[in-house]
Amino acid sequence: MDPANSHPIADVAPSDEHVTDYDRVHFKVYLRMLDAAKEGAAWEEVSSILLGIDPLREPVRAKRAYETHLARARWLAKEGYKDLLAGPA
Repeated sequence: MDPANSHPIADVAPSDEHVTDYDRVHFKVYLRMLDAAKEGAAWEEVSSILLGIDPLREPVRAKRAYETHLARARWLAKEGYKDLLAGPA
């Protein structure tokens, strides 16, 4: 788990059509993942540092968590932010 984020990371990010409480809690992780992707960081490094999953010990879990969280981060950047701007549900 990322020391800067005291909430556990799920193996799979949400796929709801609206922003979830999980998204709100992990917003900082999503932003950091977007930055890392833009910089071309290796998924293994991102999984280890930001998601707290060792890609050498758990490669399938680490890759799935990375892919779903990055996809969710991208969705939030393109669509989900509208829920955030609209205020509390």
